[in-house]
Amino acid sequence: MTLEGKVALVTGSTSGIGLGIARSLARAGASIMMNGFGDADEIESLRSQLAEEFGVSVAFDGADVSRGEGVNRLVAATNDVLGDVDVLVNNAGIQFVAPIEEFPDDRWEAIIGLNLSAAFYSMKAVIPAMKTKGWGRIINVASAHGLVASPDKVAYVAAKHGIVGATKVAALELAHHGVTVNAICPGWVLTPLVERQLLDRAQQSGTEIVIEMERLLAEKQPMPKFTTPESIGAMVVFLCSNEAETITGAALSIDGGWTAQ
Repeated sequence: MTLEGKVALVTGSTSGIGLGIARSLARAGASIMMNGFGDADEIESLRSQLAEEFGVSVAFDGADVSRGEGVNRLVAATNDVLGDVDVLVNNAGIQFVAPIEEFPDDRWEAIIGLNLSAAFYSMKAVIPAMKTKGWGRIINVASAHGLVASPDKVAYVAAKHGIVGATKVAALELAHHGVTVNAICPGWVLTPLVERQLLDRAQQSGTEIVIEMERLLAEKQPMPKFTTPESIGAMVVFLCSNEAETITGAALSIDGGWTAQ
């Protein structure tokens, strides 16, 4: 699979799942616009490493995609530096855990803004050019929580269910324009954030990280194995291929059997 000549915009791509997706798309030959938060020097190091390793153009813009103006700025910057967006991956997201009656209003607004509204603004901004070219790929990173719920995660679950719904609407609207729109629904993914959570759990319970890994997986997944950012990146690359041209409007689970129960 080659994506040479294509431009990919990946939000939340400075670490974890987003970085894995950006690497996979760069490996396939796409030019990459990275986006996210973090230390400026570390981000520049990641950007230059991607460009050097895969021989593609890689740019970065730290726009706040939870707001429409930030998304419009990001898409405009991508167009100016790399060209029109061919592949949009909406991955940026945050989490907060609390019962509904204790859930802070500002956390609700922040999670809905970054996890859901950002995808709406991004799709709205890139769809016109994709329709003009008659080709495009939009991949929204949802979650197993886009299909099922867990307690204490009202904003995250609501946002991810919304992502799946928005994906279906966009797929229907673009079915005659050569543009596919799909959602990927991961279960537990071994990212730096999850690794820190496992370390905290191990320290609190006086156990080893490997024990906490087993316990965490067993809470939700029949398969005792983490998904990797690289495997999600491989799924994204496949969805960009000609072989996947009739896969649209799908919510694709990659969750060790979480939602099969």
